[in-house]
Order: sequence, then C-alpha cells, then structure tokens
Amino acid sequence: MKKFERVFATARPVIGMVHLGALPGAPLYDPEAGLEGLVEAARADLEALQTARIDAVMFGNENDRPYEFSADIASTATMAYVIGRLREEITVPFGVNVLWDPMSTVALAAATGAAFVREIFTGAYASDMGIWSPDAGAAMRYRNRLGRDDCLMLYNVSAEFADSLDRRTLPDRARSAVFSSVPDAVLVSGQITGEAAALSDLEAVKAVLPETPVLANTGVRHDTVSEVLSVADGCVVGSALKVDGNTWNPVDPERVIDFMARARAARGET
Repeated sequence: MKKFERVFATARPVIGMVHLGALPGAPLYDPEAGLEGLVEAARADLEALQTARIDAVMFGNENDRPYEFSADIASTATMAYVIGRLREEITVPFGVNVLWDPMSTVALAAATGAAFVREIFTGAYASDMGIWSPDAGAAMRYRNRLGRDDCLMLYNVSAEFADSLDRRTLPDRARSAVFSSVPDAVLVSGQITGEAAALSDLEAVKAVLPETPVLANTGVRHDTVSEVLSVADGCVVGSALKVDGNTWNPVDPERVIDFMARARAARGET
C-alpha cells in the first residue's frame, strides 16, 4: 500500500485512459493519418485529461484489434515513440499497457519511465484469443533486470474477453495471486472494455485484501463513481470520458471535468 501511495498523489486515484489509435501493423491502422495522427490524437486526449486535473493517465493500445498475446514489435516501438513525443507534456503519474503482453508492457514502461503497468499477469483463461496463461514470475523478473523495480505492477485478476479456467472464486484467486505473485495492486474488471465490474465483486475482493489496493478497472461511469470509490481504492476509466461515452471516440473535456468533480466529492475533497 505504501508503494502505491508514493506513486499517486491522492487516495483513491482516478486513472484516465489515453487510448491510442490502431498502431502500424494492426488491421485498423490508418496509414493516411500516420504517426503524426497518432501523436496528435493522444496529445488532445492527454490535454483534456490533465486540464480536468485527472490523478494519473495510462497509455494503452485498445484499438490494436484483433488482440494478440504476443504484441507486434512495431506496436511496442510505436507506443514508445508516441509517449516519447509527449513525455515533456505529461504532468501526472503515467502507466502503460500493451495488450495482452506482459513482457512488452514491462519493456515499454522501462523505455518510457512509466510509473506503473497494468496487465493480466496471473491465472489461466479461455478467451477470444485462445488459451491464456501469462507468467507473472517472468514479467516481474524482467522488470527488475531492466532496473525498474520501482515500477508498480497492477494485476488484473478478472480478464476481459475471457473466462477463468480456475474454478476458485474471484476473491480466492485474488487473495492467492497476492500471496504467490506479489502485485502492487489488484484490478477487477467486467467482461469487456467499458463494461462495469459487479460492485459485489469489488466488495468481495476488497474484503479479503484489506491491505492491498483494489481498483475498479472497467465500466466506471459518472453515476457510479461515488459508489465505486466507497469500496475501491481507485479506478481506471476510459469509455465514460469519451464523446458520447463511446470507447473509440476522443476524450470529451466536459465529461472529464464532470467525472472528476464527482470523484473528488466522493473522496471528500472541496
């Protein structure tokens, strides 16, 4: 918990997503917009989030669909390029996530100086992409070999687009992951991007992990953020901050301002 608190300047932080456009090599990549298009779209989203005094941001490649377990080298390299172009403009703690590849995520964090990473690091799943079985031990050892043992590891313990092959309950899996794989925080997700995790799941996981930060990872909305933050130690939010609440649209500055006002009220801030 102390390591988590050192990275984030506030209790129960809100982490806003900067969803990059599809990257070179991905089927949805826009070659006409090119790299400059990716940079400018990310810059606009970053500015909107930071102007509304978001607590932290996270860069992700959600639009690199169909998803892969081993990310294209070009995806990781391009994400590093985009973040590098924006690095001097980032004024809040930032994290990275290369879907769905823990090793590439850690490498990107090392290359960009990210304060935290998010990924599926533990468990076994049947997913849209096939059987999913990441290796937390390899990812954390890689992080340390790259000299980034200070980088927070946020473990998503309920994978999107997938169903756990482990028949233990979610709280049991989360509690076991903390014991066996020493995450810095645990994230609870809904079934797909933009879909909320059940509040009962958040409550159950937090009940068995009182000393570990537990965050809501998907689907937090303006009308639910107060309730979510009454249980969780923070949240990751993307879709709710976009124009019309659509994951693939740009960030809407007014939606961010409204969301953060509600989050601050829920935290008892003026």
